[in-house]
Amino acid sequence: MTRSPARSPRLLLIATMFLVVAGGILLTVPQTPSAPTISAPPLATAPPAHPAATAPSSRATPAGAPAQATASAASTQSASASALPPHGEGVAGDAAIQKSLEDAWPADLAADDEHTLLAAGRGLLRADATGVDRAKWPALFGDPDQVIAPAFSTARFRIQAAIARRDGSPNQAVVHLVWAATDRGGTYTDRRITDWHFTRTSTKGASTWTPQPRT
Repeated sequence: MTRSPARSPRLLLIATMFLVVAGGILLTVPQTPSAPTISAPPLATAPPAHPAATAPSSRATPAGAPAQATASAASTQSASASALPPHGEGVAGDAAIQKSLEDAWPADLAADDEHTLLAAGRGLLRADATGVDRAKWPALFGDPDQVIAPAFSTARFRIQAAIARRDGSPNQAVVHLVWAATDRGGTYTDRRITDWHFTRTSTKGASTWTPQPRT
């Protein structure tokens, strides 16, 4: 009789214990988790390029003479205004007003024509404002005894400056006058402005400047 069968349960027990120990060891060993798969984010779509906003200067007049001329004209007007004397300056300020007129409108008439027109323009203004010598221009003022009384007195009437210039053609002219006076209400005002227009007429080879009625 052999002992092999008697040792079989022992071997089975040893094998079982070995498997239990091996399983416990495996359970105590930390397992490294597999790295998760990372999906790359979708590429961002670049925003469409927008045209740059137009700067205000880009809509201005192109660089050159027009823009410069506008700036120059504005500067000249500002300088002329600042050169005028203050109201009430009196006779001392008349020369500055005369110079301002001459700078603003350069002479464009023959000297004889300019002299004739200035004398006529000054006389017409005085007659119209104060009534003095209206009889010289009956076509303009009518019968001196029938016209309306003058609006200004002669006491403080003064022509401060005057120029004569062409008015669109060689046969048309205008006399531009700046003046001061006291009205019938006693109010004194200087730097009043009046224009008298003239037309050149020819009679028997001689030319004269004829004043036009004021409208």
